[in-house]
Amino acid sequence: MYKFSADCIFPVAGPPVPQGVVITNEQGKVLAVEPRHRHDITTVQIFRGIIVPGFINAHCHLELSHLKGRIATGVGLLPFLQDVVTLRDIPQEEILHAISKADTDMYEAGITAVGDISNKLDTTAAKDRSRMRYYTFVEMFDFLQDDHAEAMFRHYLPVWEGQSTKHGNRKSAVPHAPYTVSPRLFRLIGQLNSPDATVSIHNQETPHEDELFRCKGGGFPEFFAGFQKPLHHFQPTGQTSIHYAMTHLNPAQRTLFVHNTLTQQEDIAAAHAWSKHVFWATCPNANLYIENRLPQYRYFLDAQARVCIGTDSLSSNWQLSILEEMKTIARYQSFVSFETLLKWATLNGALALGFEADLGSIEPGKTPGLNLLEKLALLPDGSYVLTQDTSVRRLI
Repeated sequence: MYKFSADCIFPVAGPPVPQGVVITNEQGKVLAVEPRHRHDITTVQIFRGIIVPGFINAHCHLELSHLKGRIATGVGLLPFLQDVVTLRDIPQEEILHAISKADTDMYEAGITAVGDISNKLDTTAAKDRSRMRYYTFVEMFDFLQDDHAEAMFRHYLPVWEGQSTKHGNRKSAVPHAPYTVSPRLFRLIGQLNSPDATVSIHNQETPHEDELFRCKGGGFPEFFAGFQKPLHHFQPTGQTSIHYAMTHLNPAQRTLFVHNTLTQQEDIAAAHAWSKHVFWATCPNANLYIENRLPQYRYFLDAQARVCIGTDSLSSNWQLSILEEMKTIARYQSFVSFETLLKWATLNGALALGFEADLGSIEPGKTPGLNLLEKLALLPDGSYVLTQDTSVRRLI
């Protein structure tokens, strides 16, 4: 047995345990969480700081790791997408090296599972070797061209078939975003997934997205025309883009809406009325990197929404650290408490990916990984606050 103690244990699924002890076996499975006074302290590893479960990165694009530093910040989503599509002349060896390094960096940053978008098979080998668990979302799109749906589905099918489910990894086929997936492709994607699948979709990341669906306005018609994918046939719905997505998704499955930078209270209410299985992934540093804006987290708190945290990719972020994402939220919208941020970063992500039986909270029978957070601020009321100096050290 191994015994880990700190100033406080945050199990997440239950109340904090001041000066608690987490007992695990050699494989890291939690056996118990107990008060320290019950133990001979010579048998306990004692740390300054707090012990929390391993983090869940609910949204990442590992295959874009080679684009770190290659795309300018603050350009907006449409120029960003243009750069991602056109920056192709990278040696495969460099791409695979960047993927492997990013996987290692995430593990060392205390992450235990990743919800990862894949358009190719580049990340498959790294995921098989990884010490983390992956839920791979094989992402498909046809630029809203219904007559191209079959061809694009066939193009991505080998990517879906080639994803490994070793070591507890999972996979789903998913639509990229409302503005890139036709009704026919939505139907084809849905046929691949099991009833207990999680389906992710990028949502309301830029004002252009809602403008397209409301009135066929914004920059997307011109953007698509630049790729010889005109939207002559497209008929706006008169509603925000999330309504189009919900029309074509399965409310019985877990749905992970990603980014939600422009999502409003009425959008959240509509999604919660549509399904009881909705999760919301936020990637604050990527939102700042691309669009210089953040979601209004108050809307999600007021709706008791199940929010989880992702990093997006190194094409749109400076690092792949869930702790840094938590710090960003705490810096700009400090009404979100530390305990809420911790739940977003751990248990909610595990629930969204269907990994909650093993990950996301410090409970007997789980193997969640243990992180030590150091250099937090302790307020007079006994609550903790993240600081810019807060760091994470992986214990197991």
